[in-house]
Amino acid sequence: MFRSNEPEDNRRAVRGNAALQRAPSTGSLLDQAESDPISSDADPVRRTYRDNRPAPASAPASASQAEATWDDDGSSALEARLQAQWQSVTRIGIGHVLRWLQRGIALIVFMAILGAVIAFGYSATTTPRYTVYTDLIVDPSNFNVTPDDLTAVNPQRDSQLLEVDSKIRVMTSGNVLRQVIRDMKLTEDTEFFKPSILSSLLGSSGGDTSQEARELSVQRALEERIKATREERSFVVVLSVWTSDPEKSIRLSNAVVEAFQSQLFQSSSESAGRIAASINARLDELRTSVTQSEEKVEQFKRDNKLQSSAGELTSSRISSALDTQVLDAQQRLIQADARYNQMRSAVADRRATSATIFDSAAMTTMRGNYTVLEQQIGALARTYGSRHPRLVALQSERATLEGAIAEEADRILQQAKQESDQARATLGQLRSRSDTERATVYTNNDAQVQLRELERDARAKAAVYETYLARTNQISERQEIDTSNVRVISNPVPPKSKTWPPATPVLIAGGAIAGAIIGTGLALILGLLGYLRNARPRYISA
Repeated sequence: MFRSNEPEDNRRAVRGNAALQRAPSTGSLLDQAESDPISSDADPVRRTYRDNRPAPASAPASASQAEATWDDDGSSALEARLQAQWQSVTRIGIGHVLRWLQRGIALIVFMAILGAVIAFGYSATTTPRYTVYTDLIVDPSNFNVTPDDLTAVNPQRDSQLLEVDSKIRVMTSGNVLRQVIRDMKLTEDTEFFKPSILSSLLGSSGGDTSQEARELSVQRALEERIKATREERSFVVVLSVWTSDPEKSIRLSNAVVEAFQSQLFQSSSESAGRIAASINARLDELRTSVTQSEEKVEQFKRDNKLQSSAGELTSSRISSALDTQVLDAQQRLIQADARYNQMRSAVADRRATSATIFDSAAMTTMRGNYTVLEQQIGALARTYGSRHPRLVALQSERATLEGAIAEEADRILQQAKQESDQARATLGQLRSRSDTERATVYTNNDAQVQLRELERDARAKAAVYETYLARTNQISERQEIDTSNVRVISNPVPPKSKTWPPATPVLIAGGAIAGAIIGTGLALILGLLGYLRNARPRYISA
């Protein structure tokens, strides 16, 4: 039986002897399969092959039967060969792998050297790349110069991120790149544009078409060298630019940022200009419409004799004032009648000396004197009796004072009656004027319904015109203001080393390792192919 740790020479000798014993001459695979004297059931390959062999016939019945017998024999032999190879593959061990690597050591070394040479050549011929990075904050909410700016700020974060992504695309757009090309004159830089021999011979005969072709070629080169990415969940944008010179990379990065900011301002200014031009085209028509509406309002007022002050008709104000005066006159009449009735009742009940309704200055003085006399009379009556001469004199003085009080009360009563009559007459006059003005107001109100409709139409047209006029002036001024909120938070700095290709020792080491890996793979493949090619003889010899 075959063992993986036997020497190769011994295995070959065993296979050769077994082959000589089995068959005196070599032939095809099918011949060997037919002539193989399978006598042992230990080998599964032999057993399978023996079981699948057709039983020999004394004489074939026909040519078709002979052909079928041959097909079955060939199929069985092929299956035996495949099973032998599969058994060989399952028995591959670490010893086989090490032996294959040992045989292919020269190939591995050659491929490693070849990889190192290719890496060295690539490092020596490739143009170095120096990449610089610029960090910017692209805020989606621009500066609010006016409360109602042209662009409204969307508070949703997803929409803001989409707006930032749109601005990032502007940063690497053709307009920005073309401006950078013109500012830095990159069409004259051989790093970005290398004219062909035919272009050099033609010179400047190409005209503008040649210039456009050069700009297009440089623009394509810039698109490969400039990248802008947004950091996740933030408004920070990282701009990366690479050239063959560190200082040139910095200048190019700064030029891209300046062109980007200029493009944002130019885009905003052009948008504002288009809006202002569209609004200006409507202003003349709106102005004419407002003038005609206001003329209709004034003509209607003249035709209906409607006068207004502070937005209110004069007749309405007069009627309102008269109604107020009528109410005041009614209050005064009520108060005058009540005062007169109280005075008349006090006089009829001879209470003029004690009634407070009589409130003249003379009445107040006489009441004071009357009170003093009453006190004196009371004191004398208690002291000297009712027949004392002094008491009689005081009583006579009291009677005289009571007469004077009664006369003053009559005078005040007549005055109160006059005030009541005057208040009643005034109320009548005011009511008459109020009725007249009210009739005028009713007439004016009917006309005012149509007037209000005309005024609403005029106000609406005037409001639209004033809004458009103010908006036009605002937008015209807005064109000169840069409201884009883009800030550089990290300026580009010279890189310490080139970003591509890597250092020559590193690149050579990487090339050697890659070549060694490829060589190892080739050595293993060649060893496996040889092993599978010899799989059938090994199993037969076993």
